[in-house]
Amino acid sequence: MHRLRLQTLRDRQSVIVVVLLIGVGILAFARGSISEHVLVYLAVLIPSIILHEVSHGAVANLFGDPTAKEAGRLTLNPIPHIDPFGTIILPAILLLSSGGFIGYAKPVPVNPRRMRDPRNHGLLVSLAGPATNIVIALLSALAIRLTLSSSALYLAIAAPNQAPLVHVLIVDFGFANVILAAFNLIPLPPLDGSALIERVLPASVWP
Repeated sequence: MHRLRLQTLRDRQSVIVVVLLIGVGILAFARGSISEHVLVYLAVLIPSIILHEVSHGAVANLFGDPTAKEAGRLTLNPIPHIDPFGTIILPAILLLSSGGFIGYAKPVPVNPRRMRDPRNHGLLVSLAGPATNIVIALLSALAIRLTLSSSALYLAIAAPNQAPLVHVLIVDFGFANVILAAFNLIPLPPLDGSALIERVLPASVWP
C-alpha cells in the first residue's frame, strides 16, 4: 500500500512537471524565443530520447535483468522518463535565455550483475540506445528516399517553416537520431560509447 501511494505521488508530480514543460514551451513561443520549427524538432526529439532509454531496459530484460521493468520504465509514456533538471529546468533556462536548448531524460536503471553474462551483455545493453537511434535514422532516410524529391528535401532543410509539416517531421526524425547516436557514442563516461572502452580494458583498471 505504501509503495502504491508513493507511486501515485510520483505520477502526480510527473504530471505537474509535464504541464510546466508545456507551459514553458508556450511562453517561449509567445515571446519569440523559439520558432515553430524548434517546437517540431522537440516533438521528434523527445520520443527519440525515450526510445533510446527504453531500448536499454528492454535489452537488459532480455539478458535477464528486469530492473527497468520492475521500475516501470519499459514504457513509451514520457512521464516516468522525465528528469526534473534535465528535462525541465535546463531546457527552460536555455530556451528563455538564448533560444537554443539541450536536455536529457532520466536514465533507465540497469543492473549488470543480474545479467547472465554481465560484461558482454552490459556492452550490448549500452549500445542498444545508439543502435535504436541509428535504426530510426535509417528508416527516416528510407522514407526520404521514397517520398521526397530533391527540391522537397532542400525546402524541408533550408526553409522548414515553408515546407509541408510531414516532410519536416521525416527529416527532423532522421537528423535528431543521428545527433543522438553520435553524441551517445562519444567514448566518455557516462555516455554509452564509454562501454566500448571499458570492454577492451582489463578489470583492474576500471576504477
